[in-house]
Amino acid sequence: MRDVLPVLGRWYAAGLPFGLATVVEVSRSAPRDPGAAMAVGPDDEVVGSVSGGCVEGAVFELAKEVVASGEARRATFGYSDEDAFAVGLTCGGEITVLVRPVTPERDPAFGAVAESVAAGEPVTVATVTDGPARRGAVLAVWPDRVSGTLGARGLDAAVTADARGELALGATGLRHYGPEGQRREDSVSVFLQSFAPPPRMLVFGAIDYAAAVARIGDFLGYRVTVCDARPVFATPRRFPEGVEVVAEWPDRYLRDTDTDERTVICVLTHDPKFDVPLLTEALRRPAAYIGAMGSRRTHADRAARLAEAGLTEHELSRLRSPVGLDLGARTPEEVAVSVAAEIVALRWGGTGAPLTATEGAVHPRPPR
Repeated sequence: MRDVLPVLGRWYAAGLPFGLATVVEVSRSAPRDPGAAMAVGPDDEVVGSVSGGCVEGAVFELAKEVVASGEARRATFGYSDEDAFAVGLTCGGEITVLVRPVTPERDPAFGAVAESVAAGEPVTVATVTDGPARRGAVLAVWPDRVSGTLGARGLDAAVTADARGELALGATGLRHYGPEGQRREDSVSVFLQSFAPPPRMLVFGAIDYAAAVARIGDFLGYRVTVCDARPVFATPRRFPEGVEVVAEWPDRYLRDTDTDERTVICVLTHDPKFDVPLLTEALRRPAAYIGAMGSRRTHADRAARLAEAGLTEHELSRLRSPVGLDLGARTPEEVAVSVAAEIVALRWGGTGAPLTATEGAVHPRPPR
């Protein structure tokens, strides 16, 4: 959705109706996660994707129908045993898609949501997908305000509270309520889609490995900052465009920088005078991942120094060192892939093992 919003914003501002399809639920090996979106606009222009190609044709027709009728529709697509090329997911999964018409009259908050996402302002969009409430009804929830309604005051209040909780986590998914927001009932299904600002990646040490890690971090959607105390190395021309470069003592910079449960911290300096004060600060603050480069001997020496600095065993257990998965990586680019693989595996609960050596779902449910 984040990728297609600039186009949708232009259609919306011009008063051009479009059909918006959003994946609201998946099971087994579905190709796209909840929140994936596809829209059909003027002159049958298509942007986005809900399945990587499996069911786009059927969703295209649904989008045209909802624009013509003005009524939202919900559809589920799964694997077809009889004909793998029929409308279905040949990967064996199943997705549920909500397709709704969007115009300024039907969704007055859409323009404000698009502006907030573009500006990096957090917002959650709650949409009724099923139940006695009106399907396709939208409530936009910001940390300090709301816009729209799902049709009942109690339902709006319950969804607003949950939406702000999901927004703090950057989470997206279905919630179930009673018609008036009762939490012990499940007759109304509401899809909460959070647009939190991109998570941060903080890379310390302006070396060749840092440039490669910064490049792959930017590719994965992180807002990347590279920090080094040496101005001769901390220069923007050595790093990809869009990566922030800061010349500052690492631990001092981190003390003045906010982190949260999605932040990734990569320490690539492998110099005790930088590493120990920096990691002492990092391991005592919220972060999704804290990794440090170095050999096993370097790690053992670093861990001893950190223990002497007063870090507890629990705090030290958060440190991923030596950094990365065992890929046999040699070059900076290969090491960056190794680091990124460990970050992704930790984020989604993956084992890091080859899929040929594992069983069960390829895309298991992510951990909370």
